[in-house]
Amino acid sequence: MPSDLLEGWIAALYALTMARIILDRCYRRSPQAERNANWRRWAWRFAVLSWSSSALWGMLAAFAFLPEQPHALAFVCIVVTGLACGAVPSLSAFPPAYAGSLLGMLLPFAFRCFMGEGAIYDIYLVFTLCLVGVNLYYSRVTYRSIAETVRLRFENLALIGSLQEERDRAQSADRAKSRFLAAASHDLRQPIHALSLFISTLAALGRNGNVTAADARDLAGRARSVIGNLSGLLDALLDISKLDAGVVTVAREPLALGRLLTDLREEFTGLAKGQGLEWQVVMTDVWVHTDPMMLKRILDNLVSNAFRYTRSGRVLLGCRRCNGAIEIQVWDTGIGIPLEDQKTIFEEFVQLQNPARDRAQGLGLGLAIVQRMADLLGHPIRVRSVEGRGSMFSVLLPMAAPVPLQGRGDPAKPATPRLGGILVIDDERDALDALSLLLKTLGYSVYPGRSAAEACRNHTKAARRGPTPIDLVISDYRLAGGRTGLEAIGEVVTYLGRPVPVIVLSGDTSPARLREVGTSGHHLLHKPVDAEHLQEAIDALLSEARKTAAE
Repeated sequence: MPSDLLEGWIAALYALTMARIILDRCYRRSPQAERNANWRRWAWRFAVLSWSSSALWGMLAAFAFLPEQPHALAFVCIVVTGLACGAVPSLSAFPPAYAGSLLGMLLPFAFRCFMGEGAIYDIYLVFTLCLVGVNLYYSRVTYRSIAETVRLRFENLALIGSLQEERDRAQSADRAKSRFLAAASHDLRQPIHALSLFISTLAALGRNGNVTAADARDLAGRARSVIGNLSGLLDALLDISKLDAGVVTVAREPLALGRLLTDLREEFTGLAKGQGLEWQVVMTDVWVHTDPMMLKRILDNLVSNAFRYTRSGRVLLGCRRCNGAIEIQVWDTGIGIPLEDQKTIFEEFVQLQNPARDRAQGLGLGLAIVQRMADLLGHPIRVRSVEGRGSMFSVLLPMAAPVPLQGRGDPAKPATPRLGGILVIDDERDALDALSLLLKTLGYSVYPGRSAAEACRNHTKAARRGPTPIDLVISDYRLAGGRTGLEAIGEVVTYLGRPVPVIVLSGDTSPARLREVGTSGHHLLHKPVDAEHLQEAIDALLSEARKTAAE
């Protein structure tokens, strides 16, 4: 080859190599976000330089095509085909880069073979074309392999990150549960301890002589108060369990905020006067789309907290429009919340100003329930507070179109249901006797049993003496032998030959149990159950059953 042509080729090759190095450095120094956003532009830049480099090698093959020197021709063929094969792993990550490089490297040599005369050139031509097809195939295979490797790498990185997040979340949940159980254990033990002392006092008075009516009433009243506190705590824990289990049904409907604000104003007026605080409610005619009962519960908690932690000044309840939504705000001039504690107050049993766990100041579960209900409704909760100056809690709701109120007559007072027969099932003798005695005292005919079979046998014996209709079944959930109240109810229904209203009593608040009983459609009451709530549940079920029978 002429020396000037060879020298020019070498200079062009080095200049192109330098350009590729500069492009590579520019790429590596550019911001990651810019590279990610413009990856295709960078890929084409590299591809164009790869094509140019391959075209230089293809030109060398064309210039060094010396028919009179077979060994040199074979050497050129080996060089260009070797370069073409060697580029498969390095350029296949971006298929256009390799396809263009392959053609730029081999087409000049293939063209010279096509133009040459003689069988040897035909062999070189066929060999070159076959090599193009084979290399393109392996480039495609390599591309898929690289893509799969990269995909698996990113999946593994994402999986590792997800596992780390799950681990941190599990550790955080474990610590939170430990704190939760410790606080719950303390708050449960206190009223039980007090109740046991009252009962011991009553027993001591009985041993000393006749118990006066005044002493009996005093001890009964105190015991009832303690049981009320215990029931309040258990009800709050049950509310959290229901919300966590996802068994709370959201009933959204248009709601006139004015009516709700009026109810809240009347509800807290007495408390405001008792504490000497100014209680102001700014009325509105706005309608929102929400669950009325759950929103009322949220606002009750927020307003109650505002009064609990405000010593002087005022509590304000009002609304503000916010980008097509309405924000209900509760302002107070109370003690305020430090910035670092404004997230922890929504955790269970957290009470910043109640280190002695005085139950008169609440249980520390109100805001935890508020947060869960707000999350379920999709209503964001916001907190603004300055320590020593007061706080503002708000809930954001979507607005709704007003619904015309239709006039309604006074609802007819439901007739008091007649007393009926109740089948009671509980495997614990003390609980069975206590519940049976209460129901008999309330005037019901009771057929108790520690199992469904025993209760049915007692009913059969009573039936021999006269009519003994069964209007209701009350069953504990956990029974002896690993059986459940739902199974016992199935036996009773088979015995009676017809379905009857059912009340299931349970002390189990696990999410799985709540879902199971909720799916059955039976009415669920959680222990401890007082006479008033039990009577209300019985009256409601009997009235509904008799109304259905009349229809």
